[in-house]
Amino acid sequence: MKSRNDLSFTLAAVEPYVLRVPVETPVRTAFGIMHSRPALLVRVVGADGVEGWGEVWCNFPSFGAEHRANAIRHALAPLVIDEPFQTPQHAFSQLSHRLRILALQAGEPGPLAQAVAGLDIAIWDMLGHRHGLSVQRLLSGTFRGRLPAYASGIGPEEPERVVTSAQSGGHRAFKLKLGFDDDLDLANLRRLRDLIGSQGVLMADANQAWPYEQALAMGRQMDDLALAWLEEPMPADTPQALWDQLSSQLATPLAGGENLRDEAAFGTAIEQNGLRVIQPDIGKWGGFSGCLPVARRAIEHGKRFCPHWLGGGVGLLASAHLLACAGGDGMVEVDINPNPLRDLIDRPPDIADGHLLLDEAPGLGATPRQDAITDVAQ
Repeated sequence: MKSRNDLSFTLAAVEPYVLRVPVETPVRTAFGIMHSRPALLVRVVGADGVEGWGEVWCNFPSFGAEHRANAIRHALAPLVIDEPFQTPQHAFSQLSHRLRILALQAGEPGPLAQAVAGLDIAIWDMLGHRHGLSVQRLLSGTFRGRLPAYASGIGPEEPERVVTSAQSGGHRAFKLKLGFDDDLDLANLRRLRDLIGSQGVLMADANQAWPYEQALAMGRQMDDLALAWLEEPMPADTPQALWDQLSSQLATPLAGGENLRDEAAFGTAIEQNGLRVIQPDIGKWGGFSGCLPVARRAIEHGKRFCPHWLGGGVGLLASAHLLACAGGDGMVEVDINPNPLRDLIDRPPDIADGHLLLDEAPGLGATPRQDAITDVAQ
């Protein structure tokens, strides 16, 4: 076994797997509806034969998984196969640099960054297996097996029933989706606050639904609900001055970050006053190599770090390991909508008394079941 300090590698293979399953109840957001649940997994095999798995964010548009799989197959793989890298961070930096002009020319910085993020996750998983260490121990030298978690993806239809069910499954914190109708949104929030009590942990996510004036009006009406945060009340590209202004007018902390895409954007969000909760998505930008420095910087600046995730089981594990490495008082996001792709790994993490439980197995701690991939792949 190589020294833990040796993170050099060469990849012999990079393989994307597109998975998609229908769902009976579509997942609604303020900007679109998911009629099926997709996942894009990335398998890498090192020159030493050790494999690793990652996951790419691909929820939108409806053909997003297939598109990003082609990006991995035709744009990323030729740049990394048989190329020696000193560390995963070295590979992340080199790929980001070499794909920059293509991203500009094609107008696709997002999909390419997402593909790179999933590849980075897979590389860290591979190195964890090579060294016989969990990813978080490989990255930080420590291991946390019990992480605060919250139930996410709660839509506007029957949220009380959904939360009651989630409570029976071990959840103690809940995030409601907003951005559908102001009166409905506020009524749902108030009912959930009554249901879980004044000490219960409750958050809200508007998914970029409102312009500034509407965000201000809605935020003021939520201030008496003691929300842990209000997530993305405005579009992510709203000028920073308006984020700072909105934050200064509200008691509720503002959260965001899943739609930021580079170190400079995160640096601004961390250093300015608009966002008090920083939420990068490990499969949307950065992987471990990009997101962990952001997380540590956010915590150093007194911000709360809570990684975003709404996808399959591989990405959920990666998000949990990222939070564990970063430290702080953040929570893991656990989508509670029906999704077979969340459970296609051989050891899905359990939820108990408001916490997600990890075991200290190598890499991410679980791998996709080959039979499950065969069953749902299209």
